[in-house]
Amino acid sequence: MAGKVFLVGAGPGDARLITVKGWETIGKADAVVYDRLASPRLLKLMKPGAVKIYVGKRPDRHTMKQEEINQLLVDMALEGKVVVRLKGGDPTIFGRVGEEAELLHKNGIPFEIVPGVTAAISVPAYAGIPVTHRDYASSISIITGHESPDKLDRSIHWDKVTNATGTLVFMMGVAKIGYISEQLIRHGRPASTPVALVRWGTRAEQDTITGTLEDIEAKVIAANFQPPAVIVVGDVVNQREHLKWAEAMPLFGKRILVTRARSQASELVNRIEELGGEPYEFPVIETVMPTSESARQSVKDALQVLNTFDWVFFTSVNGVEFFFRHLENEGKDIRSLHQARISAVGPSTAEALRKHGIAPEVVKGPFQAEGMLEAFESELKAGQNVLIPHGDLARSWLPEQLKERGLNVTEAIIYDTILAGEDDDELLKLLEEGGIHAVTFTSSSTVKNFLKMLERMGVQNPLPLLKGIEVACIGPVTAQTAEAAGLKVTMMAEEATMTSLIDALCEWKRKDSREHASESVSQ
Repeated sequence: MAGKVFLVGAGPGDARLITVKGWETIGKADAVVYDRLASPRLLKLMKPGAVKIYVGKRPDRHTMKQEEINQLLVDMALEGKVVVRLKGGDPTIFGRVGEEAELLHKNGIPFEIVPGVTAAISVPAYAGIPVTHRDYASSISIITGHESPDKLDRSIHWDKVTNATGTLVFMMGVAKIGYISEQLIRHGRPASTPVALVRWGTRAEQDTITGTLEDIEAKVIAANFQPPAVIVVGDVVNQREHLKWAEAMPLFGKRILVTRARSQASELVNRIEELGGEPYEFPVIETVMPTSESARQSVKDALQVLNTFDWVFFTSVNGVEFFFRHLENEGKDIRSLHQARISAVGPSTAEALRKHGIAPEVVKGPFQAEGMLEAFESELKAGQNVLIPHGDLARSWLPEQLKERGLNVTEAIIYDTILAGEDDDELLKLLEEGGIHAVTFTSSSTVKNFLKMLERMGVQNPLPLLKGIEVACIGPVTAQTAEAAGLKVTMMAEEATMTSLIDALCEWKRKDSREHASESVSQ
């Protein structure tokens, strides 16, 4: 029985600009056929076992001819697969969707066209250029520029197109900008008409160059301005000086690698996006229930005597969540800790406890084990019983310090931290091409596992690959681990919180912007 093909517009580049329906189709696909204009982040929506096939085109080479792509969709659908053909922008605007859909129709294969946000409108918008404006342009033409001059002349009636609408948008015409400008001037557009080219719009690499029909070619050559880009011609380009909102955002132009476990990465990812940056998720750790019999038994033993503890120290959000999972599995009640003082390191851990109905004593000093000891030093007494629920990679510093002071310490290994399971070829490409600007580490295990993951993906020595990438750590312990591994730590959060880590990233971006501005002035 034949499967089904979804011809999906991926939007202009920012993964969040895909439609809800497009998002959903990727999640249920058996295979995704994609090109280079589709965000790599969208591929992470694929279900386990789904196949991804790259068929992207570059100006200098084609990975697969269009006829071969058409047949590939047919062949996979005839095998009974649900296939998503993921295209940049909208599939009906210079996306050749008609050719693909026609062959599907001829072979009796059901298909759907899922519209996308076209780059013709969205990319200029991200550069602060509305393609229509009440005072300057009430109409728009979208024109292909991705052809040789003779083909352009056959497909474009310059005498009609030049003045047909207020705004002209040329798709993929960087290499032909001189010829396009020449034809527009020859057919009646003033040489002083404003022009903008927006490269990789909505993505971290977004770059804009402006000029007029008369001088734009020289500016493009001088700047070595490369495709892909959208060309906007018309008075609306002048609005950019007032409306370039994206470039004013604190993390604009920065793609930041998030290595935290996927279950905990959302806060950091969301904040990066809200501030105009582009997060790239690459979870290198995963937290799971303890795998060793001895660890599971130690947890059971601790839960049997909860009413004997004077203190319970929670040092992480994971510690909280897994502790309550074990309580539920063993049928135990948190009221057994009625005589214990429950303490949390940092606001995130405290908030996790509050969600379970516990109002903990919060460590206000350094948000790590040292801060825990510092906060309660005067109240810790020899002979008291302390429970420390933690992961298998937790430091031994706190239990050792408490034991030295004569306290009875019970450690319960309530979760294991393991290496995440997914390789990522797209990430390797970005690292090789300098497309990652900063990497964030939120624990020592994220540092170690990140390097292990790169090695597993075939990078024999990851350090040269990471040269030039800013390294941001959540605290001194994580920073020490990164430095010991050979990484140069350039940012460290003042407090061990996501908010403080974000603050460090924003300060780095401000400093970087100031340096670039200074370089531009000196030149």
